Amino acid sequence: MTDFVISSETKRAVRKLTNPIADVATFNTIVQSMITANPFGCVAYMTAGENHPAVEKTKEAYTARIVYQDDDANIVGTGTHKFDSLAGFSTGATALLGAAALTSAHGGTAAHDTDGDTYSVTVKCHDPNGEIFGLVFARDQVTLSSYESEDIRTKVETWADSVPELA
Repeated sequence: MTDFVISSETKRAVRKLTNPIADVATFNTIVQSMITANPFGCVAYMTAGENHPAVEKTKEAYTARIVYQDDDANIVGTGTHKFDSLAGFSTGATALLGAAALTSAHGGTAAHDTDGDTYSVTVKCHDPNGEIFGLVFARDQVTLSSYESEDIRTKVETWADSVPELA
């Protein structure tokens, strides 16, 4: 029987943020500006006959937290709702706040607990050296994954150092 032989050494690095990103608009601005500016110098590529941009968003998840409060501001109910797009999140949170039957069922007034919201976006990048690496942006951390070259980590870290919200 033959053994498995290690053919690569992929790495993962996490940057825990000092403070969570303030809100979904700031979060979206950070992600979109990174995709648009392509600060890592990533390049477009083709795989399995399909063209891919240098930097592409591959997954999104946004969770809105709604609390229901009685007349004394005591929480009498909660709800979390997950959306797969920023547009869905924005529309959904507004709809939930206006859902009279849901509010009545909880016996309180609906309020959007924006501090309890969570968001994450996964981005795939193709480095000029041929590596494809991932970045997962969350409200409280950024994760760099599936990279081998330390040059990639250095580029990502240098960029993150230039974004105050990613401190």
